[in-house]
Amino acid sequence: MATKHITSTYQIKITLINSQPPIWRRVLVPSDIKLDALHDVIQVAMGWTDSHLHQFIANKNFYGRRDENLHMDVEDETKYKLSQLVTKEKYSLVYEYDFGDSWKHKILLEKILPFDANIALPICLKGKRACPPEDCGGVWGYEEFLDTLSDPKNPDYEEMMEWFGGKFDPEEFDLEEVNQNLDGACR
Repeated sequence: MATKHITSTYQIKITLINSQPPIWRRVLVPSDIKLDALHDVIQVAMGWTDSHLHQFIANKNFYGRRDENLHMDVEDETKYKLSQLVTKEKYSLVYEYDFGDSWKHKILLEKILPFDANIALPICLKGKRACPPEDCGGVWGYEEFLDTLSDPKNPDYEEMMEWFGGKFDPEEFDLEEVNQNLDGACR
């Protein structure tokens, strides 16, 4: 059986567009990772639950899951590698998750590094802030969610706490947990 030959490692920064303060993750992936596998990495690194549709947008082209029942005009993400769409440092593409909430992420190629067989990929190097809860209404709904939870006197506070199911710390980010989940889901 032939050994897979990876020529380089991409250091990418995944930033949730319009999040203030920014919510982001810095991740190492093989340069030849296919887009469907990159979707899995993004889901785990950010903390999403993979409960919604997604797509990648690069050079005015759309890439996602091909399904005749969805009637989406996308290129099949299983046939494209990240290195085909992002070829140089500082190039980027957009990853959109949950078309209703429209969580858009900028995927920036920060560095192209030599491949190191001693580093198990993918791996998250760093990140900031918690992933917003699913179905909270996009970036603007998330801001409202945080405002409501910060004020127990808010008339929507109890309802929001019940909907979410408990406390939420927007500053929380657990690098070790992310990497354990990447190891279990993406390797």
